[in-house]
Amino acid sequence: MTAVQDAPVVEPVDLGALLRTVDTSRQRKDRTMRWLITGAFLLAMLPLASVAWTVISHGIERFDAYFLTHSMRGVFGGMDAGGVYHAIVGTVEITLFAALISVPIGLLTAIYLVEYGRGHLARAVTFFVDVMTGIPSIVAGLFAYALFAVLLGPGVRMGVVGSVALSVLMIPVVVRSSEEMLRLVPNELREAALALGVPRWLVVIKVVLRTAVAGIVTGVMIAVARVIGETAPLLITVGVADSINFSLFEGRMMTLPVYVYRQFQQGLIPCTPDDTACIATVAYDRSWAAALTLILVVMLLNLVARLVTRFFAPKTI
Repeated sequence: MTAVQDAPVVEPVDLGALLRTVDTSRQRKDRTMRWLITGAFLLAMLPLASVAWTVISHGIERFDAYFLTHSMRGVFGGMDAGGVYHAIVGTVEITLFAALISVPIGLLTAIYLVEYGRGHLARAVTFFVDVMTGIPSIVAGLFAYALFAVLLGPGVRMGVVGSVALSVLMIPVVVRSSEEMLRLVPNELREAALALGVPRWLVVIKVVLRTAVAGIVTGVMIAVARVIGETAPLLITVGVADSINFSLFEGRMMTLPVYVYRQFQQGLIPCTPDDTACIATVAYDRSWAAALTLILVVMLLNLVARLVTRFFAPKTI
């Protein structure tokens, strides 16, 4: 009886208070993590906003219709003239031809690795794609220049040479992004189509690619953004030009990155006091306006890619 009488008395637990304490702790942690994530987002956006504001504030002054529709032919010194039209033509043509080369190769390689690749060949392809991902851009330019120098002779400068150099940089990005998008397609879709007697190649085209088209287009645009601002390989393979050249297979061409580099390299123009038509900072103004043009071209290409994605994406019921 004594042991029973001396037993400790168990106090009733207030479950409501306990739940409120746990709920308050969870809310505090959730609020803390939300603030940390928001702060990290704002911190990551600061460099982007700073770059965008700097380019817009410096480039908007000379960015007009004249600048977009005229070339640098006949422009010298501190003349208040000259535009970027020839560089826009060169950038768009060289980049699109590079995409025309790299997208089919990269997409077919990704399809092979995901749908058919097994054994030593698949591992070798994966290894070389990883190696190509880390190739410096100048090496790609030297490779393209050496290739065409062997075929056409030394000193060759053409837009197609620059497209080949950029395609070397684009292919691994397209392969990697397309491979990841294809792996995200559920295997149940493949198995259902194969169970209906559809050939494997038709399953890849009608089911797998159709399902992953949005991610593939996004990966292609990432690859385009990766190469559209390259300067070093284009200086080697394409050279510089002040006139408009629409042909990728004949003569030198100008591109927007090279244009920005050349104009900024000129620095301040020495002007005499009696030369009122001379603008000392005109080269800097052109380089900032060309940088703004390059950003707008990338944005326009991304908009076109979004429209293409929306058109080809599978319709949901």
